[in-house]
Amino acid sequence: MTRPELPAGVEYRTIAGDERLATRGEPVYGEPTEDGWRAWDPGRSKLGAMFLREMETGLAGDDTVLYLGAASGTTVSHVADFAGPTYAVEFAARPARKLCGVADGRPNLFPLLKDARKPETYAHVVESEVDAIVQDVATRGQGEVACRNRRFLADDGRLVTVIKARSEDVTGDPKDVFEAVLDDIEREYEVLETERLDPLHEDHLGVVARPR
Repeated sequence: MTRPELPAGVEYRTIAGDERLATRGEPVYGEPTEDGWRAWDPGRSKLGAMFLREMETGLAGDDTVLYLGAASGTTVSHVADFAGPTYAVEFAARPARKLCGVADGRPNLFPLLKDARKPETYAHVVESEVDAIVQDVATRGQGEVACRNRRFLADDGRLVTVIKARSEDVTGDPKDVFEAVLDDIEREYEVLETERLDPLHEDHLGVVARPR
């Protein structure tokens, strides 16, 4: 079966004897490397899991990316390996310090210690139109976060997000939570594809959408 086209700079490579999703760059989290390529662990990266599930993310090499919920840089480091300018928003100070270390070797990665729920606080830094928003926030109101940040996304851009059911509602049925968040997202976006990411990421839903 033919796999969907991956962004330029993302490939399946043989690393440590196994075929693995990979990008070219310096290692960040102890991942195996070979010939300048670093394995992208889908068990530690929701975006990596979306690629593994062969979702059509619409991401392309050299995209300008706004990454919401960058944490300590595991996934956004891979994004910066293949993308153009990559704005990495992280609210918590401790992981943001690690993220700054990851950015030291990636001149196109710009860490922002900001709250993704308040895009007005970084609007003066982020380019007016980005090609993609990648969202991985662990908070309630995940749909609202996506909608508030729509202001940065080009009209032909893509939202690539993951809905974390337990972050949104710890007691709710995940299916009901997903539907409620998707309803929020659809105020500003047309949903193109969804895919559960279990068992790699329990009670997570990968979503690809485009602006309305």
